[in-house]
Amino acid sequence: MESDALFSLGAPAGAHGAPTGSVGVDGFTPVAADSPLPVRMRPASIDELVGQGHLLAPGAPLRQLVGGATPMSVILWGPPGCGKTTIAHLVATATDRRFVAMSALTAGVKDVRAVIDTARRQRRSGGPPTVLFIDEVHRFSKTQQDSLLAAVEDRTVTLLAATTENPYFSVISPLLSRCVLLTLQPLDDAAVRGLLRRAVSDARGLAGAFTLQADAEDHLVRLAGGDVRKALTALEAAAASAAALGVDRIDLSTAEQAVDVAAVRYDRAGDAHYDVTSAFIKSMRGSDVDAALHWLARMLVAGEDARFIARRLVIFASEDVGMADPGALGVATAAAQAVEFVGLPEAQLNLAQAVIHLATAPKSNSATAAIGAATADVRAGRGGPVPRGLRDAHYSGARGLGHGTGYRYPHDDPRGVVTQQYAPDDLVGADYYRPSGHGAERAVAARLPLLRRIVRGLPTPARPAEPAPPGNGRHPSGNGHASAADEDGTGAVGEGQQ
Repeated sequence: MESDALFSLGAPAGAHGAPTGSVGVDGFTPVAADSPLPVRMRPASIDELVGQGHLLAPGAPLRQLVGGATPMSVILWGPPGCGKTTIAHLVATATDRRFVAMSALTAGVKDVRAVIDTARRQRRSGGPPTVLFIDEVHRFSKTQQDSLLAAVEDRTVTLLAATTENPYFSVISPLLSRCVLLTLQPLDDAAVRGLLRRAVSDARGLAGAFTLQADAEDHLVRLAGGDVRKALTALEAAAASAAALGVDRIDLSTAEQAVDVAAVRYDRAGDAHYDVTSAFIKSMRGSDVDAALHWLARMLVAGEDARFIARRLVIFASEDVGMADPGALGVATAAAQAVEFVGLPEAQLNLAQAVIHLATAPKSNSATAAIGAATADVRAGRGGPVPRGLRDAHYSGARGLGHGTGYRYPHDDPRGVVTQQYAPDDLVGADYYRPSGHGAERAVAARLPLLRRIVRGLPTPARPAEPAPPGNGRHPSGNGHASAADEDGTGAVGEGQQ
C-alpha cells in the first residue's frame, strides 16, 4: 500500500508498537524502530501537519474530518507525498470511530462488502461508527465503486478515499457527488526543508547523529519536488552512506551518491501525462523552444513511449505549423520513422531536432480551421450531388449518362487553371481555407485570391494606376520585374507571387 507524506500505512502505535487509544484499526501495520524514516516521522497530530494551509484553518473541512465533527465522506486528491495517508492516520487516532483501511490495489468487492456488513451490524447494535479508508481509490473499477454507493449514501460507513488521479475522470460521478473533494497541493521547498531539518534532529528520525550540510540539503529539496516521502527517503539513504564511510556529516557528494537521479513525477496513465503533454504542445505552439525541450526531456526521462511523442509531433506539424512551413510535416514524419528505426536512447536526438524545428517554425492553423469548417458543413447536411462534369466517365455507358460532360482539363490552359465548378451547387463560393501571412504561406495568400477568381469565373478587379518606376527601372514590387498577373490582368498562376 502506498506510503504517503510522512509515513506508510501502519497501525497507530505507542512506544512499544502497541496500538494507542481505543480505536479499532484494520489494515494498518505497526510502526517499528526499523521502519523507514518517512514512516517514523509521521505527524502525531494535525498541528504537526506541514503544508495544506488552505485546508487547515479553524472550522475547515480537513479539521472537521480529523476531529470527527461531522460524519462526511471525503475524497483526498493530490500528488504523492503531500499528506493523504497522513490524514488517514490522524483520522484513525483522533476519535473513537472504528477505522478500517484497505488498498484498492489488493481489495475487491467482496472485501468492501464485508466491511460494510460489519459496519451495518455494529451500527444497529449501538457500536461505534465506521470510517473506511481506501487508498488509490482510482484503481477500483466502476463495479467496485458502485458497491460503495448505498453505504456512503445512508452513512453506514464514512468513506475516506485517497487518489493521485483526477477524481473527475477516475471516480464515478455518483460516488463523487456523495463526497466532499479536498485538493491537496505539493509541499513547497520551505516546507520540505523544514521537515528535513526536523528529521535530522528529532528522536524519531536521525536524533542528531548526523549534520546535513546546506548544499546537500538544497540537493535533497530539489530532488523531492514537493514530495516529502521522497525527501526523507533520500535523507535516510544519505545518512546510511555517511555511516558506511564512518563520518557524521552528510555533504553534497554523499547525498548525490546516495540518490543517483530524481524520480520524475510523471504517470504515463495519469494526470501528469496529460498535463506535461499539454505543456509540451503549448510550448511549441508558443514558439518557446527551450520550454518545449524541457517538457520533451521530462517525458523521455520518465520513460514515456517515444512513439507517442513522435505521433504528437506529426500531428502538431499540420495542426499548428501547417502551410506556414510545409516542410515541417516531413521533418516530424522523419523523426517518427527514426524512432522506429533507431530507437531510444539515440532517437532522442531525432526528436529534439524535430521539436526545435517545429517550435521555431512560423505558425499557421489554417489547415486545422479549413478542415474544421468543411466538416461542419458536411455534418450540417450541406453539399449536393457531384457536378456532372466531375463524375467518373471512364466506364462504358458513363458518357451516355452525361458523366464528364463539360469538364475542362486545366493543363490545356497556359495558366494551368480554368473556370469550372468543382463544389456542389449549394457550396459554390464557400471559402474554407484562409491562409495566414506567416512564413511560406505568404505566397499562397497572395496567389489564392487570383486562383479563386479564375476558377469561379469572377472578373479581375481593376487595379489603380501605378506611378512610373523609379530611375533604376525596378518594379515597385521590389522583385525587379512585373508578374504575369500584372501584365495581362489574369495572371499565370504557375509561378508563386512573392
